[in-house]
Amino acid sequence: MEKSRLSELTALVPFLQGLRWRYAAGALLLLLTNSCALLIPWLMKLAIDGLQHPAAARFTPSVIALLIAATAVVYAVVRIFSRTVILNAARLLEFSIREALFARLLLLDSGFFSRERTGDILSRFANDLTNLRMLTGFGTLSLLNTAIVYLAALWLMVGINPLLTLAAVAPLPLMILAVRALSSRIFQLSREAQEQLAGISSLTEETVSAIRLIKSYCREAHFDQLFAEAIDRNLAKNLALARLRGIVMPIMGWAAGLGTLAVLYLGGRQVITGQISLGQFVAFSGYLALLVWPTASLGWILTMMQRGAASMARLNELLTAVPAVVDPPAPHRLSGLGNGLELRNLCYSYGERRVLQDISLRLAPGERVGITGPVGSGKSTLLRLIARLLPVQQGMLLVDGHDVTTTAIDSYRRLIGYVPQEAQLFSRSIQENVAYGGAGSVADAVARAGLSTDLEGFAEGLQTVVGERGVTLSGGQRQRVALARALVREPKLLVLDDPLASVDAGREDEILEALAANWADKTVLIVSQRLSAFRDCHRVLVLDEGRIVEEGPPDLLLQSGGRYAALAQLQGA
Repeated sequence: MEKSRLSELTALVPFLQGLRWRYAAGALLLLLTNSCALLIPWLMKLAIDGLQHPAAARFTPSVIALLIAATAVVYAVVRIFSRTVILNAARLLEFSIREALFARLLLLDSGFFSRERTGDILSRFANDLTNLRMLTGFGTLSLLNTAIVYLAALWLMVGINPLLTLAAVAPLPLMILAVRALSSRIFQLSREAQEQLAGISSLTEETVSAIRLIKSYCREAHFDQLFAEAIDRNLAKNLALARLRGIVMPIMGWAAGLGTLAVLYLGGRQVITGQISLGQFVAFSGYLALLVWPTASLGWILTMMQRGAASMARLNELLTAVPAVVDPPAPHRLSGLGNGLELRNLCYSYGERRVLQDISLRLAPGERVGITGPVGSGKSTLLRLIARLLPVQQGMLLVDGHDVTTTAIDSYRRLIGYVPQEAQLFSRSIQENVAYGGAGSVADAVARAGLSTDLEGFAEGLQTVVGERGVTLSGGQRQRVALARALVREPKLLVLDDPLASVDAGREDEILEALAANWADKTVLIVSQRLSAFRDCHRVLVLDEGRIVEEGPPDLLLQSGGRYAALAQLQGA
């Protein structure tokens, strides 16, 4: 295997640290297993030599037969334990890597998940980890076994007859050269096959998620064709990989077969001429037979190593992904908003596209600020930055006089109740979804979110299971559950990203009245296209192309005749 391919597997070293004694124990058991296997041909030599020369024999054939039987029993028992120890270590390694992957996913920011497909991530957890477990389990077992057998058998074979040993291993260099020439292509095809499989997983996940949309537009046949094409591409890659494996395995078999033929011819002549005894020839043949399967399995081991290296490369992309929002060394911990929030010339870009430019704002404790503007003006991005879901440059956001980049992320986010534009619910009950936000009163939070009336129509009330992503609820109900989840934690800062978008006008008044009665002690930022949502706000910001173009109390903005007044006129407010 090329050095660049082997380097992919060095990422396993930290995970192997805690398992080194298990693998060492497995290697010792394999050493004992192969010692028993190697002892049997030697006992066969003693038996045959004893039958030919009874007077010189130290053991009778019957004693040797009992020794062979006892050795075989020990071999079988120890072999079971050697396999169990190593395969169990591979399972533990898989477990630790899976935990590390999940922990890394929880650290990564929303930008990462906007770039990566869910199905591809799930494929790495399933298919790539399986390949890695096979490599560190059966692959490691076979590799250790092959190394032990080769070293011990060749040493014993050289002790019997160096010339026969040379004849037996002569085809091996040609085999190694042929396999080396194919290894790079095997790695490439293995990685491509894994990526194709990840694509199938992503397509399946997207199809299931959008099944209602697919059916409503009668696109079943189209997605069926897409799936068939993805399957065909995956099949083509795997068939190409299988063809390469089909070349490698016969090469190994030919090498072993040629060596065996050479030993039969040369060894037979040496027995006839008396250069070696019949017992020595039988023992040598026995050791050579022990090399046949390790030699033939080298191709399988090589393929497994290449697939494992390809999978480790994909897993390492997740393990080494760096979150954009991280805690600084010795971070300051916040206990409240204190002097409020301050934005100083806040800017943000998605790649080369500037979304926010020079946003400056002071938000006093208990103040309620509304944000509106045309689609794409940067409203949601501004809220994500304030909630620290996106990275903020140093000095651009201050909380209670402290630069947010010097504060502990968890201590800041615990002050915030965030309701995103698209409510994300778990496939649990309404009770569990709301309680996820904090330890406050669920019933009280549900009432403040205007969800009480809807609960009366559910047979199980708060225990109603909402289905995957809240599929059993309407858009407005999902949004109100998300609002209740934010309120239950009694946040100091309430960040609402268009929480009334899916709510009808009658229910909007009910929710706003309930909120107004409970957010007197809260600092509130609310984004909305509906200007009626700002009726209790102290100030309103109007964004356009990432800049604040208007700012002031809603009544004064209406009188100014600017953009806010124009929006109000369009909405009949």
